[in-house]
Amino acid sequence: MPLKILVLHGPNLNLLGTREPETYGAETLAEVNQHLIALGLELQADVTALQSNHEGVLVDAIQQARLDGIHGIVINPAAYTHTSIALRDALLAVQIPFIEVHLSNVHARESFRHQSRLADVALGIIAGFGSTSYSLALRGLVQQLNKKGV
Repeated sequence: MPLKILVLHGPNLNLLGTREPETYGAETLAEVNQHLIALGLELQADVTALQSNHEGVLVDAIQQARLDGIHGIVINPAAYTHTSIALRDALLAVQIPFIEVHLSNVHARESFRHQSRLADVALGIIAGFGSTSYSLALRGLVQQLNKKGV
């Protein structure tokens, strides 16, 4: 049975490809998701993706993930990285391993982006590699889940 992985994209990521391409790249969110689904097949993982600009929708998706038997989460919380205790609490509540992802190197940007509300409870963090950050996160998450015999 393949691993079930949920990929969550936070606010404004629906604008990928057009929003500040010098920072976030030219690839669209649809292209990122297509690549992740294909990579998931290669890694024997069933990948589902969801983007929302609304914190509550992301919290609901995290809570539903436990009921759906999701084995791991790749999350780019975007601006919610720095503010959302609700996302942190939801991730802690469901106890599903997750990797935090960022397209840009948040530590090379404004100082308010240096603080993550999720980092200390994440399995890992990958940032600064553009859309490749997602691929690296998916590979790392699948590897860790396989090591644990999930």
